[in-house]
Amino acid sequence: MNTYGFGDLAQTFLLQRRSATLKTEMARLNEELASGQVSDVKSVLAGNVSYLSDIESDIRTLSAYKVATSEARQFAESAQTALDRMDTSAGTLSTALLTVSSSAVGPVLDQLSVDATNEFRTLVSTLNTSSAGRSIFAGAATNTSALGEADAILTDLRAAIAGNTNVSDIADAVTQWFDDPAGFRSAAYTGANSAIAPFQVGEDEQVSVDLRADQAVFRDLLKSTALAALAADASLGLSSHEQQNLLVLAGSELILAKDQLTATQSNLGSAQARIDSVSTRNAARETTLQFAKGALLQADPYDTATQLEAVQFQLQSLYTVTARMSDLSLVNFVR
Repeated sequence: MNTYGFGDLAQTFLLQRRSATLKTEMARLNEELASGQVSDVKSVLAGNVSYLSDIESDIRTLSAYKVATSEARQFAESAQTALDRMDTSAGTLSTALLTVSSSAVGPVLDQLSVDATNEFRTLVSTLNTSSAGRSIFAGAATNTSALGEADAILTDLRAAIAGNTNVSDIADAVTQWFDDPAGFRSAAYTGANSAIAPFQVGEDEQVSVDLRADQAVFRDLLKSTALAALAADASLGLSSHEQQNLLVLAGSELILAKDQLTATQSNLGSAQARIDSVSTRNAARETTLQFAKGALLQADPYDTATQLEAVQFQLQSLYTVTARMSDLSLVNFVR
């Protein structure tokens, strides 16, 4: 009878190869047990990975929407903060202007104009607010400020109303300058005529935050505040009574502008609510997709642990056989 066997070198090679195979299998099972997911995706899905690819594609898309939603939320919150600041400023100034006493003298009236000038500067500064490096009130021109310097605007306005000597004419001239495209929009507004592009926060879901410093609500705020600031201008030569009338008129118009501002705040609040709603919906969908992906790739922990224990036993047995074979020798055999 013929017998066949392996030489020592071949036997050693086979043992090493078997040891490497068992170690690789044990590493795979350890990884699956730790992560809870199978490592051989194609084997589990029988080669049909299109469904998994679709799930992962949707998850990546939702991740992109998450970034866009975060940007939209930050932009809208910054805009709302700016509107709140303008509302507070307009409320404080209008109250001071409308409560001016008929017996108020020049210095008191002059101080009200000084206060209005400071509020005008604050208003211009607020309209030049930016969020993450993007101007909020400059429309599509997010890389530039919405308005020029406050003092430069007042200087241009003074030149536009020069020669008017009564309250009615001065108020009309100021209104005309702010409404005339060759006036405010040309000399003061430095933003774009088009709105910033809507934020794409979901599939077929866009949120528009269209706030530009040349819109009527902001022009009216600026106009009313500027009117009060110019009341004490020496070049107009107004008497105390006329100055007082101009300040009260400015206060009344500021109240109307403040009402428009409240409506603008409400509209922006609706946009913020929509952003939050879409964000919540996207998050719920992403969670559902993650669960679906996990269900496809989930490894049975009991089965994995059983296989791992079997591989460990085989590896220990291999080590035992290897150790015993290394002790074999002809001398020990013939004793």
